[in-house]
Amino acid sequence: MLDVDVRKRLGETALDIRFESAGGVTALFGRSGAGKTSTVQMIAGLMTPDAGRIALGGRILFDSADGTDIATPQRRVGVVFQEGRLFPHLSVRRNLLYAKAAGRDGRSGGRFGGVVGMLGLEALLERKPATLSGGEQQRVAIGRALLSEPDILLMDEPLASLDAARKAEILPYIERLRDEAGPPVVYVSHQIDEVARLADRVVLLSDGTVAATGSVDEVFTRPELMPLTGRFQAGAVLGARVAEQDVAGAMSRLAIPGGSLWVPSVPLPVGSAIRVRIRARDVSVALEKPERVSIRNILPGTVRSVTESDGPFRTVAISIAGETGESRIAATVTANAVRDLELAPGVAVFALIKSVAMDRRSMALPPRDEIVT
Repeated sequence: MLDVDVRKRLGETALDIRFESAGGVTALFGRSGAGKTSTVQMIAGLMTPDAGRIALGGRILFDSADGTDIATPQRRVGVVFQEGRLFPHLSVRRNLLYAKAAGRDGRSGGRFGGVVGMLGLEALLERKPATLSGGEQQRVAIGRALLSEPDILLMDEPLASLDAARKAEILPYIERLRDEAGPPVVYVSHQIDEVARLADRVVLLSDGTVAATGSVDEVFTRPELMPLTGRFQAGAVLGARVAEQDVAGAMSRLAIPGGSLWVPSVPLPVGSAIRVRIRARDVSVALEKPERVSIRNILPGTVRSVTESDGPFRTVAISIAGETGESRIAATVTANAVRDLELAPGVAVFALIKSVAMDRRSMALPPRDEIVT
């Protein structure tokens, strides 16, 4: 359990951050300047809070009340920055062995091969950092952090300096780290697709304070938070399972609570779990079920709320309920549409979602060379 309750003044900005993380991947999400990196630096001991308390697994790392301030090397935290920060004169193997030697009580001795295998570093061990791609350098940086035997792994915008191809290369390895019972992770990002794919829990920061905490689907679906999460990037994050493969049509049907979605082919076996992000801007609303249209996903639902805002747009929260449960999605529509359709809580509607709107960035997919057989 990570328990953070800190205050810090940075120029004109006053940080007042309180949250807990019980394990898995906790994302610190928010716009630039929200306080994400400063929070990670305080947890790591790279920045000293003005006041407050930080505890990790029952150990007090910082407490202004009694003067406790454990030095960074003794905090047992691993940190992965935007750049790999590898030792340029050492091979990948020696970079990793340096961290292994720093691991406490020799516990990392048997983990070297496991970490190398999990991160796919076998072919890189004798190379120097300068010969590696950005994604390869970040994989080595993650491995180095893991081999120091941390109680928690702090990842500060680890993909921010990578292009789209390198991000796609490294994301599956971070998922593997999450899924294979690695240490708890605090993951900093302002990219909603990364957080939706990787995180179990979100801490939404705004102007130095915590605006909301909760599961990924809860935080990103709440209409009142969309000005903070990004109105044109916000929407719903749903847990789903691959229910059917239409090989001829290159489509897959995903079962979601209360219904199902047809999406471009997902290279996973039937029954596999997956997350899907449905952007509010990709959802249209109809009062009657349309016939003879190209849209494949027409889901009956009920309006839960209509969020007012300045400008021409409104956010309509919709409940999709059925025998398998309930999903909550959101639609961004115009104020004129809300008026003309008389949209209000309790109104029965149909949510229309184009299959082509669900691209690879909307779903937690494996690398392209992993296909269903």
